[in-house]
Amino acid sequence: MTTPDPIFVDPRLARLYDAFDDDRGDLDLYAGLAERLGARTVVDVGCGTGVLALLLAGRGLEVTGVDPAAASLEVARRKPGADAVTWVEGGADAVAGLGLAADLATMTGNVAQVFTGDDDWARALAAVHDALRPGGVLVFETRVPARQAWLSWTREHRSASRTIPGVGEVESWSDLLEVDLPLVTFQSSYRFPPGLLPDGDVVTSVSTLRFRERDEVEASLADAGFTVEEVLDAPDRPGLEWVFVARRA
Repeated sequence: MTTPDPIFVDPRLARLYDAFDDDRGDLDLYAGLAERLGARTVVDVGCGTGVLALLLAGRGLEVTGVDPAAASLEVARRKPGADAVTWVEGGADAVAGLGLAADLATMTGNVAQVFTGDDDWARALAAVHDALRPGGVLVFETRVPARQAWLSWTREHRSASRTIPGVGEVESWSDLLEVDLPLVTFQSSYRFPPGLLPDGDVVTSVSTLRFRERDEVEASLADAGFTVEEVLDAPDRPGLEWVFVARRA
């Protein structure tokens, strides 16, 4: 199972996630696809703090949110409407054992890219395949390698501050650590108000993402028993990401 990054498992950082990732225009596409596909049951793999899961549940869908990070799930469970979602702590491989026959499976944001090894990615796809009913659909996004998104993962381009209730003003920035394609590693740093934390004011989280070419993704889906029906352009990042819509045989 892929180990989640500290941003998701450290309670100090998990509570900051929604504040710093506050533009979720990317989720409109997923909600629209769920409606167009007529999905009634959804499994959200890597649901994090539950933003998409709660959005879909609020529209009357039966949603299971799965994530390996207990701290992120704790944030999700405290949100309004959380009782309408079934929350499961576990990695992508855990969805195969839930006895689901979902209409739709989703992986939003960076979820598909955190599986840096081919075997981990294959196991994740196999588990999702098992969690879908025959004819069910998997939808996920992944960045286009040629667009080199990592060039903007620097302090110059990615820095912000937010006022967090009960915490105060928190600063955040990114540092690009290594580009060894197809892997890219970067660090996210968060500066808390002085004296708030016992072990220093700055808490960091290092992440590594896998940038797969389109033919790689399509081949891995075929190997897992999926047929790619569409490859869409992400409306929130036009030209920068592929959104794969793949149907289980």
